[in-house]
Amino acid sequence: MKQVFVIGMGLTPEDLTTTHLKLIKDADVLIGGKRHLEYFNDHAADKKEIGKDLKGVIRYITSKMRKNNVVVLASGDPLFFGIGSLLIKSLGPENVVIYPNISTVAAAFSRIKEPWNDIAVVSLHGRNSERELFSKLDTNKSVAVYTDPQKNPAWLAKRLLEKGIKNIKMCIFEQLGTESERFDWYEPGQAADMNFSQPNLIVLKRHSFQSEENKNLHLGMPDNRYEHQKGLITKSEVRAIIISRLCLSDNHILWDLGAGSGSISIEASLFIKKGRIVSVEQNQDRINDIKANKKRFNVKNMEVVQAVLPNGLEDLPEPDRIFIGGGGRNLVKIIDTASEYLKPDGVIVINTVILSNVEAALKTLKSKGFKTNIVLVQIHRGQDMPWGERLEALNPVWIISAIKQGLPVP
Repeated sequence: MKQVFVIGMGLTPEDLTTTHLKLIKDADVLIGGKRHLEYFNDHAADKKEIGKDLKGVIRYITSKMRKNNVVVLASGDPLFFGIGSLLIKSLGPENVVIYPNISTVAAAFSRIKEPWNDIAVVSLHGRNSERELFSKLDTNKSVAVYTDPQKNPAWLAKRLLEKGIKNIKMCIFEQLGTESERFDWYEPGQAADMNFSQPNLIVLKRHSFQSEENKNLHLGMPDNRYEHQKGLITKSEVRAIIISRLCLSDNHILWDLGAGSGSISIEASLFIKKGRIVSVEQNQDRINDIKANKKRFNVKNMEVVQAVLPNGLEDLPEPDRIFIGGGGRNLVKIIDTASEYLKPDGVIVINTVILSNVEAALKTLKSKGFKTNIVLVQIHRGQDMPWGERLEALNPVWIISAIKQGLPVP
């Protein structure tokens, strides 16, 4: 039995290397989409078009690979939302050789000259991935979307409008790599009434918040109003509860430890007008997000500090309130160190999704004489269905609040 060669075409045959072209030349059987096979109309090999019957394609390959050189032509990178994974699963990894090439997503971001290492990618091509798409839109700055003739740019633009998703712009890439290549940015209201040539790819990107609307800060802001790293943000509903537990006053000093996107610090500024807010974070990308959010919402009394906790606290102003939203394995050390700086009658609030951290935090706080309280928060968000609406659960979150020297727990 011979191995099957799966060759990523890139954008067009111009992206094929000498190795790729030799394998194709020596092929007895060529398999691929209609568009790919048309590039090799003059090739003498037997040809099989890949359609909706993928099981039939696998049977055909299995019958041919015993004695023939079989080459499968795929778009871009065969293992990036391509047929490569199906062939490996169906034929066995020892029987498949993959030759990757330029993916459409990589090509698209090269056109707009932006990095794509932190984006999310969703394929609507023959898939029911709408729920995944809108979930990723809520937690990522940019989302690349593979389309198909039915779930095309106009269809997606209409769905964005129907769901009331604002502050989104769409870059639509048509026939990348060909003489008919075209790409441009659109508002959903524009794209909903337009026709776009196939194949195409969409990049969805949130607008920069530069309007007066951005100054309308309120408690429990939607997650997508903040710059943040792939979902690393305290969810809006949980955020509101945490701030209520902090019991903030006008002149308080707040430490936000493991600040992530800085969302707690930003919304705490609604209550702390004369005091100070210190956001402490170790990751540089998140530091950049915090600074961007601080500028976006014009928070003047907020300081951003880069430090690996529990280090870096000794030079900060003595806090009235401490929020710990990131601790991981170091949570106990952070509590132990930070609590020593907390003023009498001060409040610590801790947010964790790790069960072992709940017990460890409570034990540490009680050993230091804190009066503690704990609540488990479970949020369900509505998700549209074709015939109605359902609820989708987010991860449960433990919120621990503790008061130094025994004032009633809020």
